[in-house]
Amino acid sequence: MDAKVKAGIWVSMAIRLSDMAGRSAAVLRKGDPDSGGILCVLRGQAGVQVLSQIRDAEGRPAWLRATGPGVVDQETADAYVARQVQRDPDVWVVEFDAPDLRPPFEARVV
Repeated sequence: MDAKVKAGIWVSMAIRLSDMAGRSAAVLRKGDPDSGGILCVLRGQAGVQVLSQIRDAEGRPAWLRATGPGVVDQETADAYVARQVQRDPDVWVVEFDAPDLRPPFEARVV
């Protein structure tokens, strides 16, 4: 089982990787710095996709296409994020410029 990185540290790392790749990134909502969950909003040319941080059956970190397999409009993404924040007030929301809808960090998307 992988050690869990504190959410605040992970967010800082992801923003730095995005910056190094020449892509903008912003924290839309700060969550619990130690154990908050993370939602990544990927803003692409065709639309928006939201990834949710999960653990697979073996406990390995992964990302779920929370808004479905394709892109959605901004209103749909905002509604999803709002529902998640309502369920978990400790969640972080980070937005990345991702023209190709690929996150700027290494990710196993399921």
